[in-house]
Amino acid sequence: MLEKIKRTIYKVAIYIRLSKEDIDKGYDESESITNQKALLTEYVEKLGWEYELVDIYIDPGYTGTNFNRPDFKRMIKDIELGKVNMVVTKDLSRLGRDYIETGEYIEKWFPENNVRYVSVTDNIDTFATNNGNNDIAPFKSILNDMYSKDLSKKIKTALHTMQKQGKWVGGKTPLGYMKDPKDKNHLIICDAEAKIVRTIFSMALAGNNVGIIRDYLNNNNIPTANQIRYKKATFWENKTIKLILQNKAYVGVTIQNKRSRISYKNRRLRANPEEQWQIVENTHESIIDKNVFDRVQKMEIVQKYDRNEKKNHFLLDGLLICYECKHKIGVRSRKDGRLDMICNNYRRNSKLNLCTSHGFSYERLEKQIIDYIRKLFTDIDNKKIMLNIKNSKTKYDYKKMLNKIEKEIEIINNNIDKMYIDKLNNKLSDEMYERLFKKLKKAEKDKEAEYIDLKKEADECVDDKDDDIEKLVKEFLKLEKPTPEIMRVLINRIEIHQDKQVDLVFNFKKLNNLSDIKENNFIKKR
Repeated sequence: MLEKIKRTIYKVAIYIRLSKEDIDKGYDESESITNQKALLTEYVEKLGWEYELVDIYIDPGYTGTNFNRPDFKRMIKDIELGKVNMVVTKDLSRLGRDYIETGEYIEKWFPENNVRYVSVTDNIDTFATNNGNNDIAPFKSILNDMYSKDLSKKIKTALHTMQKQGKWVGGKTPLGYMKDPKDKNHLIICDAEAKIVRTIFSMALAGNNVGIIRDYLNNNNIPTANQIRYKKATFWENKTIKLILQNKAYVGVTIQNKRSRISYKNRRLRANPEEQWQIVENTHESIIDKNVFDRVQKMEIVQKYDRNEKKNHFLLDGLLICYECKHKIGVRSRKDGRLDMICNNYRRNSKLNLCTSHGFSYERLEKQIIDYIRKLFTDIDNKKIMLNIKNSKTKYDYKKMLNKIEKEIEIINNNIDKMYIDKLNNKLSDEMYERLFKKLKKAEKDKEAEYIDLKKEADECVDDKDDDIEKLVKEFLKLEKPTPEIMRVLINRIEIHQDKQVDLVFNFKKLNNLSDIKENNFIKKR
């Protein structure tokens, strides 16, 4: 009995993942999860009394290229708390398909935290020293990653084909339409919502401006799309009404591919140029007569607002933000010629009590900010500190991304070398070697091309050089009156509080060796 007590007991976590792609393909979500659970539970039970099943972690509908999954994160936390020291998955792809991050967990994070990892169908066991399948795990991760990339291309191609045919492949449908129960790629009219759309167009055609239409909808408790579909407490805004009046979907035109994801690993969306949009006419029944729609498009109510056509330009244009509601704060002229500030959300929805005016003298604020920055820059010894101003033209941290690609290329090369050694030691057949070698070389070529493109982007961006920043500070001090351009380089935002407190937030990443200025925020009460 004493010998039995001394033996190690593994605290096992079963991890199950079903990708969104699997669900979209028509795989039964509950059945697939049930099958994985049955397989893995039976596996753990057969291991013996030394293995205790602590918990089952399930992430349905999550891609393997992203480790930001709720139950995966919960499992990691339990490992850190000492509740789990063994992780079991059906296969390696269930853990993840990004071979960099998957490798980080299997080869670094799990060993550092003394966690045993087992992939049942791949016969991988990181604590089995004589297991040859452990050596091939990196190659399986690469193949899983390449599978995700290939699948992403196929899905994108299929979606583009459907878009060219005018089939609806989007998620949220325009107000007034819903997906046809008999064909999810076809839109049909939702009568209750269509009535609201017709009301908006009728009022616009009658000469009512956006504000009057907005107030009418809000005052008569006419629900927004979010209220109807998601029970969210939202209100009609000018922007929403304009978008409805400009939407060609209401005359039977489908416009898609206006945005796309950056890559199969980066799920962020970016706008596509107009020439890449997929525009197809007569794809569904119209809600608005085309003659009515065309007449509304010629009216001032739907014309795009161009900031460059403003009669008055102010030094702090675009930088003023309402602290409470996070909307922009505008500047308006009074009859006596003075300039006041007002929260745009309050101005548009004053009757709804969504915010307060936040109004006080713009001229006074502008002078205070200029005086503050001038004093700050006068006090700065440019030779002793680095001001690293954030580069507004650089959207991503190019250096970090380039380093990641370099690491990926290095890993591919290391795996090729390791694979060749395995081939010499008869751990890998010639056929398997040739197949993997071709895939790895193609992956390397793709990564090198990606590196070249990204490097070109990085080279075109403005660098945060200390000399340039020093010149910028000196240029500001030389100016009798700063320009809007230099203010946008220096300032990230200016937040106006309801109690007239003002927070000035610079674009500085850090301030070093400053003795008299302790923070980046300018705080001044009226």
